[in-house]
Amino acid sequence: MSSLIVEVPEARAQSVKLTSEALAVDLVDGRTIIVPLIWFPRLWHGSAQERTRFEVFGDGAYIHWPDLDEDLTVAGLLAGRRSGESPQSLTKWLTSREGKQRSEDAEVSNKPLQRTAKRRR
Repeated sequence: MSSLIVEVPEARAQSVKLTSEALAVDLVDGRTIIVPLIWFPRLWHGSAQERTRFEVFGDGAYIHWPDLDEDLTVAGLLAGRRSGESPQSLTKWLTSREGKQRSEDAEVSNKPLQRTAKRRR
């Protein structure tokens, strides 16, 4: 009896799109994976600006969001894997973001405002 071995090429990302509700990854083979953003709490809690700053690397096998410290694999998305982050780790990350945001807000409030209107004489 002979066996048939079929090699399935690894899925690779061609492009990545995010909305406030979903992550969509277009693959080089023409398929598109769409998953709910809530599956990945760091993406869900990230700002639109943070979510749009990502890197696709490893010939399209990996997606990384440096501002959110989030890494996903295309293979994991295809398998339907959600974030494996523990609730304790997520809480710690969210707390650190709150402290960072407060310090950034304080820096902005300490800067003098620039006038945009001309003074009348």
